[in-house]
Formats: sequence, structure tokens, C-alpha cells
Amino acid sequence: MYGIFPYICRFFLETKTMETQVKKDERIEIRISVQDKKIFRKAQKLCGDKTFSSFIIRAIRIHAEHIIAKEELILASRLDRELFFDAVFGDHVPNDQLIAAAKRFRSKAASE
Repeated sequence: MYGIFPYICRFFLETKTMETQVKKDERIEIRISVQDKKIFRKAQKLCGDKTFSSFIIRAIRIHAEHIIAKEELILASRLDRELFFDAVFGDHVPNDQLIAAAKRFRSKAASE
């Protein structure tokens, strides 16, 4: 199997008891191919989801959360990288404490 469906099925089995009633005001309509619908129906049956709609909603939600988490990780990585390179290569002047620590280190290293 390829893609996220093996993981989705495992997630569905683990979260069956977590279903809650939520007011649903929004509607999404999509057109899909016959082949896609057959694949989705088969996955729904394999996962044991009660309705086709609930299967599609959960599959899309899991995938959407994965995309968001991945993007947030990338953004955090970019920020970390920028902070690191700015700290290492930025035009920063060492403060008095750092200068004093460097002098202590040099004097200890020279005496050893």
C-alpha cells in the first residue's frame, strides 16, 4: 500500500470511541472519478468506518493536519536557521561578561 491510507486506517481504529456530535453547517461538494470512488469505498470498508462521508472527512482532516504540521515544522526550522546564522555570523559585539570569560579561559589554558 502507498500513501497515507495504511496510517489512516490505524488511526480510525484507535479513535472510534472519540467520535462526538458536532454541529455541521458547512457543505462541500466534489466530483470524483468512478475509480477514485471505488478506491475510497474500499478503504472505508477496510477501515470499518460507519459512513462514507465520515470516512472522507476523517481522511481529509488527517491529511490536512499532517500538511499543517509539516509546514509549521518547516517554518520553525527556517526561523531556527535564521537565528543560528545570525548569532554565529551576525555583526554582534561581545558583551563584557563574554570578554571576561574569554580572558579567564585564556589565562587558565596558558597556565596548564
